[in-house]
Amino acid sequence: MGKGFFEVPIAVNEPVKDYAPGSPERAAVSAAYKKMYNSKVEVPLYINGKNVKTGATATMSPPHDHKHSLGVYHNAKKKNITDAISSALKAREKWAATPWEQRAAIFLRAAELIAGPYRAKINAATMLAQSKNIYQAEIDASCELIDFLRFNVQYMTEIYAEQPESTSSVWNRLEYRPLEGFVYAITPFNFTAIAANLPASAALMGNVVIWKPSDSQIYSAKVILDIFKEAGVPAGVINMVMGDPVMITDTVLTSPDFSGVHFTGSTHVFKDIWQKIGTNIHNYKTYPRIVGETGGKDFIVAHKSSDPKQVATAIIRGSFEFQGQKCSAASRCYVSKSIWKAVEKQLLKDLSSMTMGSPEDMSNFITAVIHEGSFDKLAKYINNAKKDKKAKIIAGGKCDKKEGYFIEPTVIVTEDPKYTTMCTELFGPVVTIYVFEDKNWEKTLQLVDETSEYALTGAVFSEDRYALEVAIKALENAAGNFYVNDKPTGAVVGQQPFGGARASGTNDKAGSKLNLYRWISPRMIKETFVSPTDYRYPFLG
Repeated sequence: MGKGFFEVPIAVNEPVKDYAPGSPERAAVSAAYKKMYNSKVEVPLYINGKNVKTGATATMSPPHDHKHSLGVYHNAKKKNITDAISSALKAREKWAATPWEQRAAIFLRAAELIAGPYRAKINAATMLAQSKNIYQAEIDASCELIDFLRFNVQYMTEIYAEQPESTSSVWNRLEYRPLEGFVYAITPFNFTAIAANLPASAALMGNVVIWKPSDSQIYSAKVILDIFKEAGVPAGVINMVMGDPVMITDTVLTSPDFSGVHFTGSTHVFKDIWQKIGTNIHNYKTYPRIVGETGGKDFIVAHKSSDPKQVATAIIRGSFEFQGQKCSAASRCYVSKSIWKAVEKQLLKDLSSMTMGSPEDMSNFITAVIHEGSFDKLAKYINNAKKDKKAKIIAGGKCDKKEGYFIEPTVIVTEDPKYTTMCTELFGPVVTIYVFEDKNWEKTLQLVDETSEYALTGAVFSEDRYALEVAIKALENAAGNFYVNDKPTGAVVGQQPFGGARASGTNDKAGSKLNLYRWISPRMIKETFVSPTDYRYPFLG
């Protein structure tokens, strides 16, 4: 029972540490990395607050050192999934009734644990499990995750404060109930912050969750789970299961108590899930919420008035940070002919200065792609480009998977704006550039808009305000997150709510109130203080 109108701490973005040589944070994460690399962990299922070991294990290895074992994780059987659902529904009885300030306190504590005692560990885990360099790990696993937790708490209180008008005779109240049933969170390998936020945002609003992390992210997912447990998330509220994704999803989606899916992953998988939900719709107690952020074929367009060094830097950072494995990564670029030579010169200069290798060596900008399947796919497209008369590789192009899944940052230039790598989502360190005639600015913008089925992120560079205005209008539907004179990656919680439309997802904007609205079901309560005693209205005379 509430005993006050409580104010939560004002959310502010977590400062990014720089990890400069000789800094204490660099020493701390190096020590954590070495300790974790030389240790073995076992990751069981986590159901109703208990570790569940099935004996069906799989090995976890660093992508940059795939012959090394970090440990094993256990795969679920169907009964484990049904047990997780039953446990979640049982936990819901108490969790949904828990006062909001108690839920807030748990996730605010989780944020502080990450900011302090767990910072080096969660960063090192992300470096090991996902081959992120230290800076990419810091902005993801620490800062963005802390921001998600803090800002979501603030957004929750803002939502709860939104109330309808009342009169002296009628008190109107809105209750923001959790969904009736459970939420299924399916998370990707590429962002530790997303892996934590998808189950946590739903749980914060009073929901219970079945969480299936990516097979390639389970190592750092275990650290997330440890933080949630230490922060005080009750048993059964967030249940972590791993294993056959089809079996798990089919089991979850056949439950009449399924009430929503929070998804980040491939477009194809998300469409399949949506289709299965439609097929099962008559079995559900409620209409499930379907929230997804999926693929992208993100772009940079550079007008003739652009600064070539700014454009080159945006291409380098936007395309090759975390080996291009961001949903928002730039993978197709359109550069005006009159500035292309200057852009190309700066690109080649910058790429020649980059080193590639293990993230343990913090001088490396580039590390490995996530697994062999990704490596083989990317190598195939690169090798095809080497033989194709429509394409020219001006940088990179070498691939080596003997010790780790290493692919050089690769720049392809094509004269065909519909060349396969201009249209196909590759999810790796490959960018394709089309050079257009200066006079064809508006024609090129139309080309950008119609080339891809996706609409996640995009960027336009220009020092000409009229050209910018034309681009912003022409590309209105081409990107849910649109950047002017900046790279198309790096959305910050509380500043740039993230999400795209078309084949890129439902555009429910993670890192904003818009996303949290999807995990509540409002109840309107009207209380009349003095009720009528006669049915007759004045018009009856």
